[in-house]
Amino acid sequence: MIFAGSSGKGFAQRVCDYIGVPLGKSQVIKFSEGNTMVRILEPIRNKEVFFFQPIGMNPNDEFVEILFFMDAFKRASAQSVTAIIPYFSYAKGDKKDEPRVSIRARVCAECLELAGADRVVTMDLHSAQVQGFFKKPVDHLYAMPILTEYVRSLAIDNAVIVSPDSGYAKQARKFASHLGLPVAIGDKTRYGHDEKAEVLDVVGEVKDKNCVIVDDFTISGGTLVSLAVELKRRGAERIIACLSHNIISEEGVKKLEASPIDTIISTDTVENPHIAGHKKFKTITVAPLFAEAVMRTHDRESLSPLFEQASERILKSVFEYDKE
Repeated sequence: MIFAGSSGKGFAQRVCDYIGVPLGKSQVIKFSEGNTMVRILEPIRNKEVFFFQPIGMNPNDEFVEILFFMDAFKRASAQSVTAIIPYFSYAKGDKKDEPRVSIRARVCAECLELAGADRVVTMDLHSAQVQGFFKKPVDHLYAMPILTEYVRSLAIDNAVIVSPDSGYAKQARKFASHLGLPVAIGDKTRYGHDEKAEVLDVVGEVKDKNCVIVDDFTISGGTLVSLAVELKRRGAERIIACLSHNIISEEGVKKLEASPIDTIISTDTVENPHIAGHKKFKTITVAPLFAEAVMRTHDRESLSPLFEQASERILKSVFEYDKE
């Protein structure tokens, strides 16, 4: 049975449509003083439960919902519970890199397991090592197979894949390998926790080329804008960006609208109201990929075929959604 939290219902419904099953009935109640209550509205005894909820635009409320639902499923005698978190924002807190700070991703991992999650499915963690914070199995999916096929469908000639920094260079090289393109890498620095980044240099040839910037997410849009300005300064032609997740702020949308970037392509792991109606933003669905993961988990099959290449069935569903 498939259920969803308050911010995961749209995505979960697309998964259900792909599989051909109904979305389970549940309820989230927000009390006036800020308390949250969740309720499952149908029997789940001895059922295999898959629960969808991103930790994205309202991370604290969304995370609390997941914990309460995990507990509710277990107390209602579910056979197993898989927490499907398309975007896991607290993966950014993966280390203690300054004095007296929490390793937030580890705290979240422990809470999820204590609340009752038997398995976790997520996509494009900001730090892949976060999987090691869990004692239960974690399936780490990638948006790359779908994003690369979408970029291929655009038939962009004389293109180069651009990573905004060295940290994402490995994933950028995978993008480039799938598309048979060269790679350029930005040299980015960040001076604090104010979400402001500055691109100081670009390593690689971008003059007279169409640049495809790839990254896992953006919040303020600062990195993308700074990189795009530098690419233009170095003679780049068309610039597009590909993001695994789009949690851009309202102010960030204004920055990107005024930037040299032509199009920002992102997946639907997070429903972001800020990009609605803005022509520069293009959303493609990864719900079919998660649907295949659900079916493979239910049938006790390996998920590894989903990591590097999207099947014809998945891509057909993705492009049909795009036409809609």
